[in-house]
Amino acid sequence: MAVADFVKQVQDKEVDVADHIAKVIAECKKLNKEYHYLNVISEELALEQAQTLNLKGKLAGVAVSIKDSICVGGVESTAGSRILEGYKPPFHSTVVSRIIKEGGIIIGKTAQDEFGFGGFSMNVGKDFEIPLNPFDAERSTGGSSGGAAGLAQKASFPHIAIGESTGGSIVEPASFCGVYGFCPTFGRVSNYGVIHFSNSLDKLGPLAKSPADIALMMRIIAGHDPKESTTLDEPVPNYTSSKDVKGLKIGVVKEALGEGTADAVKSHFWEKLKGLESEGASYEEFSLKLPITHGLAVYYILGTSEASTNLAKFCGMRYGKEEKLEGNFNEYFTKVRSDHFGDEAKRRIMLGTFARMAGTRDAYYLKAAKVRTKIIEEYKKAFKKFDVLMTPTVPILPPKLSEVEKLSVLQQYMIDILTVGPNVAGLPHMNVPAGSEKGLPVGALVIGDHLAEEKVLRGT
Repeated sequence: MAVADFVKQVQDKEVDVADHIAKVIAECKKLNKEYHYLNVISEELALEQAQTLNLKGKLAGVAVSIKDSICVGGVESTAGSRILEGYKPPFHSTVVSRIIKEGGIIIGKTAQDEFGFGGFSMNVGKDFEIPLNPFDAERSTGGSSGGAAGLAQKASFPHIAIGESTGGSIVEPASFCGVYGFCPTFGRVSNYGVIHFSNSLDKLGPLAKSPADIALMMRIIAGHDPKESTTLDEPVPNYTSSKDVKGLKIGVVKEALGEGTADAVKSHFWEKLKGLESEGASYEEFSLKLPITHGLAVYYILGTSEASTNLAKFCGMRYGKEEKLEGNFNEYFTKVRSDHFGDEAKRRIMLGTFARMAGTRDAYYLKAAKVRTKIIEEYKKAFKKFDVLMTPTVPILPPKLSEVEKLSVLQQYMIDILTVGPNVAGLPHMNVPAGSEKGLPVGALVIGDHLAEEKVLRGT
């Protein structure tokens, strides 16, 4: 059932919301035993919200899951890391506040890579479970919002998940789990209450089974927030998921369909594109090299530099897991961080610290910032000719967990190759299910110009 149809039933008092949410929680508990999609099921909060529901809200009675890196007041919020175990924020993030105001019911915090550090949701923090693909439990959900995408696919009840993306962490898991995942223009949705990976890259957006559900949620969470300085003070359109693609000009990025992209992915991508053409869209292949040739390097330098700064506060003194006070500050600091950060978190902290040191900052961080500007300029040039750009979302089918374990760190980082470009440039983009190969989903990525979310939503 579409979320809007369910809301109408709730508003017409055809649904007992308290009973419905009790069944939702029961299903989440059952799913969690097998698939590990939720780090926390917020049963007490959900049942309380069901009793004090805003019946007039646009999300009245709708179950909403929140990625673990987004704060929910009174509910453990750890960003998937043991170093934040037991942290219960005394406040809601702006996105959560807006959802609750419209009658949405928060059912839990979804599993993720620790602090968002990964593309397969396998870099979970110590003591956390890896979320499993809803089509094949031996395979990856994609990362880092893997729990959000898996639950969006597997839930039998009306549901929208809120994910967070730094380099592709909404659209990649959406592709691997066969759902729609929408990442808006940077600044379109408030980041207030986010446990940050990278302040200049992090963006919040919805994952759901239909574009209509995506559009509905975007109408609620988008808009200026006086609490958060990076939000844009721009009018929020009345987002709709129009199927009318007539006249839409699509630019197909040649470099995304080269040797590194699996034949099955290419085949389903072209089928999707031909379908859009038959409905009145037009497309043309063109070259867009810089985001693909240099996007990964820019992303990993800027992202890890900012992560190194953001995670410095988790030292067991003011923030983060506490230990018995022994030794000097450096010894205590080292012990807390060594014991409670996972391997990938440590790796990215070290990479970022090196990239922003006084002796290397000019050669790495500042140079990456300059190339980021060039990437934005290249996209802007393309949007003078095209309404949207399209590529596959991920160049491979969802791999087995055992296959990912055999990859080198650099090979794992390559999973982001088609998604880092629009993220580095702060552009809106969406995964659109494009077919299925041997029971595994394939996704197409639709990219728009800044604040052109409506055009992206047309490309479904």
